[in-house]
Amino acid sequence: MAVTAAMVKELREMTSAGMMDCKKALVEADGDMDKAVEILREKGLSKAAKKAGRIAAMGLVKTAVSEDGKTAAVVEVNSETDFVAKNEMFINFVEDLAKLALNAESTDMDAFKAMAYQDATVGEVLTNLIAKIGENMSVRRIDKATGEVMATYIHGGGNIGVIVAANGEDSDANKAALKNIAMQVAAMNPQYVSRDEISAEELASLKRITQESALNDPFSLPKPILNGLLDKAAAGVWGEADTALLAEKRADKSFNFNYLPNFLSEEAKAKLAELAIADKESIFENKMFKGLVDGRVSKQLKEICLLDQTYVRAEDGKQTVAKYLESVDKGLKLAKVIRFEVGEGIEKKKEDFAAEVAAQMQK
Repeated sequence: MAVTAAMVKELREMTSAGMMDCKKALVEADGDMDKAVEILREKGLSKAAKKAGRIAAMGLVKTAVSEDGKTAAVVEVNSETDFVAKNEMFINFVEDLAKLALNAESTDMDAFKAMAYQDATVGEVLTNLIAKIGENMSVRRIDKATGEVMATYIHGGGNIGVIVAANGEDSDANKAALKNIAMQVAAMNPQYVSRDEISAEELASLKRITQESALNDPFSLPKPILNGLLDKAAAGVWGEADTALLAEKRADKSFNFNYLPNFLSEEAKAKLAELAIADKESIFENKMFKGLVDGRVSKQLKEICLLDQTYVRAEDGKQTVAKYLESVDKGLKLAKVIRFEVGEGIEKKKEDFAAEVAAQMQK
């Protein structure tokens, strides 16, 4: 598949990797964008992979809770501009849809748009609202959760909406605890509630990416492995200048070896990574390397799994979310966590207000 400039631009915006690195990744992936992102991650070139899901569209997220407090729903409605998102008519519409979502039988958007609303349907009222306000809008998604006790949280006036449902005693203390967890979810954006939700395939992929990333950054490898690679590099792989520099720094007992990459040429560092990749089978079997990978995977799991995350209000700075919930009520168990962020994953339209005003004046 031919790689176009537009594809390279899109991948660069998603990952912040260099233009040529993006092109090479796309060529290697035969134009597959997701595979290209993974290739860049493996090579340690994706500096901001989270940008792939950045906020890119305007609109609002609203939540609603049933009268008995056992069900909560959340809805996201998008608009073209932030001005419309602050329009009272638009705000009321989104709030109504959140309440309506409490009775939705599924999260299917076609079915939701067909639900009765204001003597019409959601879809018909949306069409009328677009005509009144003069800007395109869309009801993007809904979700709901049930539990014996729950909490909702809206951040930034409607930028992020969170529902945390749990099973346990419906007490004020438990509700307050879930509210704190909802704020944690809004701030830290975990991908999973617990490690149990991660499939074996996903764990294997995470481990493989971590392994490949380590090989592409040889100076992060355990010292014995790194020294073995440096010996190979100095034995005819590197040029004279880099080989001599290595010998000089090794002879200098006061030199901090962590700074060695700062003195080597880019070519030497690239060749060192090639040596690591060529020797991947033996490195993968090395006990120290296995420990390094396990440690890095564990660290990543602590970042993406809610219960493993450090509770943001922990007094000791170490208490996990799981331990915090236990300290409140050992019988309190999370049932479902939902987080909606306005426009995540949607490419934002770039506005040129000067051109827009000029166009309006010419009419």
